[in-house]
Amino acid sequence: MPIGSPQTPPEWDAYYHLRYTVLRQPWQQPPGSERAPDDAAPTTTHALLLAPEGYALGVGRLHPSGPGQGQLRFMAVHPAWQGRGVGRQVLEYLEAAAWQQGLTELLLHARQAAVPFYARLGYTVVAPSHTLFGSIPHFLMRKELT
Repeated sequence: MPIGSPQTPPEWDAYYHLRYTVLRQPWQQPPGSERAPDDAAPTTTHALLLAPEGYALGVGRLHPSGPGQGQLRFMAVHPAWQGRGVGRQVLEYLEAAAWQQGLTELLLHARQAAVPFYARLGYTVVAPSHTLFGSIPHFLMRKELT
């Protein structure tokens, strides 16, 4: 299954649908809350891994956040595909894009449950971060790209 940036309206629909159903809907957030104003910025890189049936297996987003630095956001894997390498594929795609853009460090705010996933892939916890929706602790994590 190839991974890439969403190109067509159905691909964008699948991309945002997964972001909503995994990252917002379980906490009764309104449709549209899965979108960010800088999603359309030319410096933002989106990753989409599609199933042959056309639904999103995994998504993620990268944007520059400072000199040589990028931030990963909106990482989500379809619940039926968690633990099967989808998240790793999305992350590796975004790390390669960051490297191609000349970025040398990536930051992200991981939900507590995702910290072990990122740690296995070379990210380290910098500090506790915010609590989303009043109930989801996040941790600032970073990785140097070499």
